Amino acid sequence: MIPDAKLMRVMDRHASIEAQLASGSTQDFAKLSKEHSDIGPIVDAIKAYQATRQELADSEALLADPSSDAEMRDMAFDEIAVLRRQFEAQERDVKLLLLPKDSADRSSAIVEVRAGTGGDEAALFAGDLLKMYTRYGQLHGWKTELLSISDSDLGGVKEAVLSVEGNGAYAKLKFESGVHRVQRVPLTESSGRIHTSAATVAVLPEPEDVEIDVQDKDLRIDVYRASGAGGQHVNKTESAVRITHMPTGIVVAMQEEKSQHKNKAKAMKILKARIFEGERARQAGERAAERKGLVGSGDRSERIRTYNFPQGRVSEHRINLTLYKLDRILSGDDLGEIVEALITEDQASRLAAEEGDA
Repeated sequence: MIPDAKLMRVMDRHASIEAQLASGSTQDFAKLSKEHSDIGPIVDAIKAYQATRQELADSEALLADPSSDAEMRDMAFDEIAVLRRQFEAQERDVKLLLLPKDSADRSSAIVEVRAGTGGDEAALFAGDLLKMYTRYGQLHGWKTELLSISDSDLGGVKEAVLSVEGNGAYAKLKFESGVHRVQRVPLTESSGRIHTSAATVAVLPEPEDVEIDVQDKDLRIDVYRASGAGGQHVNKTESAVRITHMPTGIVVAMQEEKSQHKNKAKAMKILKARIFEGERARQAGERAAERKGLVGSGDRSERIRTYNFPQGRVSEHRINLTLYKLDRILSGDDLGEIVEALITEDQASRLAAEEGDA
């Protein structure tokens, strides 16, 4: 049973926010409106939970009342079975809604994909992952934009940075961080031998400007001529930009655009995301004990998934999930099946930890 005091704190906070918004005197209208929107579904769930709890108590009292006639007792008996199932489901829903939220879950995401061990084959696989996340984002109606890409000789991707803009993009993609392994016969393999290669993925929440303040005095901005393909533009224009955040040592270089201004804007977008995630990682380290056993450590060196082409199999190692639909997962169409399983497992782990601390 959820303590009433815990439920009342949420209800009281919701009522307090409504009063402040109705008065029109608050200076934090946008912030309070967002909090009101976040708490609203929790309050609705609590009210439904409390109503069912009361109905259940009434039916149990009726069943226990010796003065009740047989027909009424039979009706109460049947109602109790239904209400108990409903009550248990509502109680779990409320507990999940009351779990501490990741403040970045509503954010857009920056997805960084890099080829790992395996040479050209790893780069080709990194390209497959980039297409998978791009397609997955588009299926959700999010805006995807390739911020930077470094191609390999055979048409693969050495590294790429993808922006996925949309409410909740980070919540869906955050468990993708880690090492993705592929087992398949490379196109360049004449003997048909299966190779194992890998690519690393890092998913960063894109902070809102109010969440991170990067001071100009902390930045060193260098401009230089772009390298690689580009014709006369490469030789004449210093359009490439390299930004160094001196307090953290984080460096972002960008030369995708012909405009120095556009390159700087893209570089700043990635820089802010990396600074923001670095601070979040520091805070998570301080809470390492409470995170133990959860699905997503965010460790980029952790092997999280294997894509086995000969068997058409995808194995998600963190939750022992195996699906034989590799093509649909890599196309992005069925990636959501893994994403939702990871989210469900994370919720279950956090709920168990919360109940263990209670």
